[in-house]
Amino acid sequence: MAWRNVISFCSFGSSIQGREGEAQHRCGHTVKSHGAKVARSHKHDWLILLLLVTLEVILNVIHPFYRFVGKDMLTDLKYPMKDNTVPVWAVPLYAVLLPIAIFVVIYLRRRDVYDLHHSILGLLFSVLITGVITDAIKDATGRPRPDFFWRCFPDGVDNYDKWGNVVCHGKASDIREGHKSFPSGHASWSFAGLGFLSLYLAGKIKAFDRRGHVAKLCIVFLPLLVASLVAVSRVDDYWHHWQDVFTGGLIGLAVATFCYLQFFPPPYHREGWGPYAYFRAVEELSNSENMEVQVVNRQSLLSGNPSKDQEPNLSSTDLERGKI
Repeated sequence: MAWRNVISFCSFGSSIQGREGEAQHRCGHTVKSHGAKVARSHKHDWLILLLLVTLEVILNVIHPFYRFVGKDMLTDLKYPMKDNTVPVWAVPLYAVLLPIAIFVVIYLRRRDVYDLHHSILGLLFSVLITGVITDAIKDATGRPRPDFFWRCFPDGVDNYDKWGNVVCHGKASDIREGHKSFPSGHASWSFAGLGFLSLYLAGKIKAFDRRGHVAKLCIVFLPLLVASLVAVSRVDDYWHHWQDVFTGGLIGLAVATFCYLQFFPPPYHREGWGPYAYFRAVEELSNSENMEVQVVNRQSLLSGNPSKDQEPNLSSTDLERGKI
């Protein structure tokens, strides 16, 4: 039942037609008819996205702060080095491409370019802003990972300078990566992308319509569960401390919420199923139609041929007296 609401969206639009005065034909803002106009109106936002991509690349290239690590501190940093349960390349697949695929499926049913464009734009802003914030904090903090000892001393022979700081002789890339524990990028990206998807689905299926359909909540919580399991895997792999994934998750979820609310009403709102731009377009269309009707009626009155929509009790005397 809940999935039917997600997929059958123009039908859904007609089901609320009686309650909210929505017209079926207004589900016709397609990529072909309005796509170029919508993209042009948000060209500056897309330029900002390119800037965020550039910043993200720079933050991943520069070296993080190499924090002081003394011998006593290594007691909690001797966990074994393991491979990632969730590889880095998989993160964009489930946090970005999967939500976009769902947005496209809903667009194919509803044919609303505003919904498609704003959902994709909001998602990209969510993950990129989260990525920049996360990596900036990573580089500035330089917290060692739980497996830092074996990154620093792969042969198990530790060495320190005169101040008691470690003198690492491991691979430079491993040491560099070993200083990027806080916060977790996997956790922040997962909650940024899947958290946005969760909010999106909550609005589309009207999860908070006060009808008590708990099955809808299961759909809403599913992306958050996946993000949580990814975050837990980072602790299990000894790549992060629990504080890292907790903070990363909070960052991702907070940014996702802010970005979602830039384009969509809150999921519990009466109009939470569509973007703000859609309702503005409907309102502008309605105002335009009303103005056209008024112009036609005025022309009919002046020509002496009243239209069908004109009130029958208007007379030429009313016209002369300026009542019209």
